[in-house]
This record gives sequence, structure tokens and C-alpha cells, in this order.
Amino acid sequence: MSVHLHWFLPTGGDGRTLVDRHAYTDGGIRRDRITPVSGVRAPDVEYLAQIAKAAEQLGFEAVLTPTGTWCEDAWLTTVALTQVTERLKFLVAFRPGVISPVLAAQMAATYQRISRGRLLLNVVTGGDSTEQKRFGDHLDHDRRYARTDEFLQVVRGVWSGRPFDFRGEHYQVEGGLTALPPDPLPQIFFGGSSAAAGPVAARNVDVYLTWGEPPAQVKEKIDWIRGLAEKEGRTVRFGIRLHTISRDSSKEAWATADRLLDDLDPATVAAAQQALGRSESVGQQRMLALHGGSRDKLEIAPNLWAGVGLVRGGAGTALVGNHAEVADRIEEYHALGVEHFVLSGYPHLEEAYWFGEGVRPELAARGLLPAVPSPLDAVPAANGRPASAPGGAPLLVAGGR
Repeated sequence: MSVHLHWFLPTGGDGRTLVDRHAYTDGGIRRDRITPVSGVRAPDVEYLAQIAKAAEQLGFEAVLTPTGTWCEDAWLTTVALTQVTERLKFLVAFRPGVISPVLAAQMAATYQRISRGRLLLNVVTGGDSTEQKRFGDHLDHDRRYARTDEFLQVVRGVWSGRPFDFRGEHYQVEGGLTALPPDPLPQIFFGGSSAAAGPVAARNVDVYLTWGEPPAQVKEKIDWIRGLAEKEGRTVRFGIRLHTISRDSSKEAWATADRLLDDLDPATVAAAQQALGRSESVGQQRMLALHGGSRDKLEIAPNLWAGVGLVRGGAGTALVGNHAEVADRIEEYHALGVEHFVLSGYPHLEEAYWFGEGVRPELAARGLLPAVPSPLDAVPAANGRPASAPGGAPLLVAGGR
């Protein structure tokens, strides 16, 4: 079982701090003042293309694109980026409650043809009623998961290429059909920590995703979902969502983590914790419990840092350390059964390089990944130097970055 590495597209904005990315549109609520904020990068297509190209060059298999009020639309953004990449896959997050399952199946089929088979799907049931109501969805938490169960049954049914009928509580479909089914069928990723989520994963999904909890807690989740899937006669694979801060030395990495906290005053943290505490998501509540809103003891397991979750919803932990230490932690999760690692870091362009050039070779050396071929591998050397050094100029070797 090899490791699959994925990166993240910050379609809500990017930057060098943990301060709210959405500041670049004044919170997205008032449109009378749209002023760039220092240190925040707007998610224009040119910047996102830089990240996508970097991820592809560095050997990441796919990039996760989030969904929600504060993000650019994941379908439209990523299909544009398929035109400036060649191999990179796109893990497109979407909410099943705000789109017809037959239409979603058709969109996926079209996407596969446009991208030549580079779509993965991340189904986000939603754990925040305020956010769901913003999109016209008024179901409660458990009924949203029941609807997701039906949604995925319909999607897989209409991908058969034959008319499909379905009658459930939430969907009634007569002769549902995707005339040209997607080829290949997109893998379906899904996350959820509640009792209502587990059976949905067991019955329908290819990869169950968890946020970055300590290994013992991740093992409990894997055992839970694996047991439910076995009862359904299915096998589910597993993935984890983490941030990374990897540097040439452990000291550098932890200094970078500390700097991310420097911009966070107590009022900012308290406000974020209050807002996140209202979430109905069991996974979000588990993230909050890792640090309790306190800056004390944020290293909750070796090299696992909960500082991101002081102000960020969703994935709130980061792997922090030198490249070998971060590889150690990935290997530890992998030994538990985790195959897919969906990673990110602030800012996403630079952190992709830190990880891709530092940790990925470590993982390849341990046999967990194939080595990424250098674009110079097939270029003949001249005077002991590759042809990319014109005039015989010596290559510059980078030191600390």
C-alpha cells in the first residue's frame, strides 16, 4: 500500500498568517469596500494556477478544492485549471444538498471528458446550519447525512449508463440517466465523525477522510469505519487532512509555527473559538477539544501541532518538524491504514515546495512513494554540468530558505 499525496487550492485566499483569509473581500458580506489586505493573496486564477503547476511538478497526485460561501466555486475553478496542467487530478468538494444528484453525475461525466479522467469527488454533507441555510438547505444534521446516503446511491445508479429509478425520502428519480458515464468513475471521498456519518461512508464511499487527530484517535476511527464497511460487504480506504510545516531543521519548523501565532491576539482567538463552537459538526468539536482554545500544550502528539485550529475551522492540526520527522509521522499514520494524505500550508505555494522538495524524497527513500523524475534526467551533461547551466556556469546550491 503506497502513499497518495495531495495538496490544497486556497480558493478563499492565501497568505503568510493564520488571520482570516476572507479579509480580502471585507468578510464577503459588505461589498462597499473591497480593499486588498496586507499579507493576503486573493485567489485569482493566475495565483491558483501557480499552486496547481507547482503541485504537479512536485509530484502531488491531486489538489483538494474546498466549497462554501467564502470560496470560489470548486467546479468552475478546477475545470479552468485542467487547461494549464497535464497530470494533476482535482479533488472537487461539493455539497450534495444544493444540487440534483443526476445533474451532479452528469457534471462529473463531462468533467472527466474535459480533463481526460482527472476528477475526484469530495462530498461535504455540512456541519453548520447557518452555512447550509445560506444555500437554502434547512435540514438538520442527521437528516443531511440521510440525504447524502440517498444522493450517492442515485449518483452511482445513473453512472451505470442505463435508466435508473429511485424512490427515497429525499429523492424520487424516474429513468435517471447519464448517457455517457464518466470514464473512469471518479473516486468518492467523504468525511464525518458522527454516528449518522459512519453508515453513509460504509455503504457508499471509496475513501473515508478524517481530520488530523492523534494516531490513537485516528486508529479508532479507522476501526469503526472498517467494521461498518465489512458488514456491508465493502472495503473502504482511508485518508487524512493535515497542514504541514516542514523545514531543514526542527528548530526552523517550530519557529515558523510560533510566528503563525504571533499575529493572533486573545480577542481574535476567542471570537474564532466562539464561532466554531456553534458548529454541529462532530469532527469540528473533536478538533476544538484537542486544544480547548488555549495556546498551552499545542503539540498534542509528537510533531502534531493544534495551533491552526485556534482560528481555522475544519482541519486544525499541522505536522511540524524537520523533513525526516514529518516523514516519520506520515509513515506512522500509514502503518495504521491511511493511504491518502491531503496536505496544505501557509502560504500554499511556498509550503508545497518545502514539502515536495524536503519530505517527498524521504518518503520515496522509504519505499512509500516513487521518486519524482527530474526534468533534467534525460538531458546530456556537458563538462560535468547539465545543459541547463548555459556557458558552463556553476549551479547554485540553495542553503536555508
